Amino acid sequence: MTAITCAQALAAARQLGLERLDAQLLLLHALEKPHTGRSWLLAHDTDALAQEVADAYLALCQRRTAGEPLAYIVGRKEFFGLSLRVDARVLVPRPDTETLVEWSLDRLLLPGMPIGALVLDLGTGSGAIALALAHSLEASGRKAQVTAVDFSPGALELARENARQLGLAVSFIESSWLEQVSGRFHLIASNPPYIAQADPHLDALRHEPQQALTAGPDGLDDIRCIIRQAPDHLLPGGWLLLEHGYDQAVQVRELLARQGFLQVQSRPDLAGIARCSGGQWPALPTNPEPPTIMAGQR
Repeated sequence: MTAITCAQALAAARQLGLERLDAQLLLLHALEKPHTGRSWLLAHDTDALAQEVADAYLALCQRRTAGEPLAYIVGRKEFFGLSLRVDARVLVPRPDTETLVEWSLDRLLLPGMPIGALVLDLGTGSGAIALALAHSLEASGRKAQVTAVDFSPGALELARENARQLGLAVSFIESSWLEQVSGRFHLIASNPPYIAQADPHLDALRHEPQQALTAGPDGLDDIRCIIRQAPDHLLPGGWLLLEHGYDQAVQVRELLARQGFLQVQSRPDLAGIARCSGGQWPALPTNPEPPTIMAGQR
């Protein structure tokens, strides 16, 4: 069989319907080159591929055309400047969620916020939010005590591995939302499931864990639970910030206001869509209690 070149392999991938960037990243993966090496492909477009590399590349392209997320195939995803390992145990981190990280940092970097603030990430998945916050706060000289929660042991295993690889000090708790969490926090951030169970768009997400996507008939069951539980875990003046669906901002703000949160507001993503909503808890001062981390949970 005649060997094919890099350029011919990329052209074949495009004929299968792959986007140019996906085709390039998959070829770099098959060649065991870094994902930043797209310029290498341009400089070596006439290089012949070894047959085993060509076969592996075709298999990768077929997985992608079948709808499997690129991040699962290559095993990594960039998020807020961090390279995270991801697989089918967790959702693929998405750019929209960077809005939640940016809003959280805006709150945590206010002049009145103490160094070493207590921060909680609910439903951490790959650890994307918790690790992005820990990294950004450390870089700013405002280290925080970041705790990440997830109900899935597999997700927590992956998140811990990402924390180790990045050298970031984040604690982990296995819990259904706040049930196993004690203590109070200056900020709770969460990107919970928020898609309605019958949403027709779910088919496009069939490769990702459904329990991390859907939340009841209207998609708000988990958000209701978090809003109900959060006041018992917020320090006075603490903030609860939630990511939600593109059309859920009004409902989430109403839920926050009914629960007693103040300064209820929403934050738009880069497309101008109200992607996150949150509010400040006005409870009377209490003695801060650091989150309890059981043995083996760090």
